[in-house]
Amino acid sequence: QVQLVESGGGLAQAGGSLRLSCAASGLTLSSYTMGWFRQGPGKEREFVAGIGWRSDSDQYYTDSVKGRFTISRDNAKSAVYLQMSSLKPEDTAVYYCAADRRFTGAVMFRAEEYDYWGQGTQVTVSS
Repeated sequence: QVQLVESGGGLAQAGGSLRLSCAASGLTLSSYTMGWFRQGPGKEREFVAGIGWRSDSDQYYTDSVKGRFTISRDNAKSAVYLQMSSLKPEDTAVYYCAADRRFTGAVMFRAEEYDYWGQGTQVTVSS
């Protein structure tokens, strides 16, 4: 049974930082590309960041978080991380970790491409 469990969310002030973690079980993480998505109030779920199979794989970010967020992974620990810095109120959302078993190792930007999802963790940024 595959499980993705996010943690690390909470309340932060604008300009602050948070580090989200995603613990994966029931799968071999190195076989999955990983993504972080978010869904703000009244908004659709959107791609935030993605990384290929390995820790040195290409990383992708939505424009609004480039230079502020960093995705990383540790396959030995079966974990994926999202370091968020210079937080803005518009970053407020529920953040989801997602896994995609794609034989090409390509990172996909659409939520429907991903096979497994965590339950989400709330991030609230106050101004």
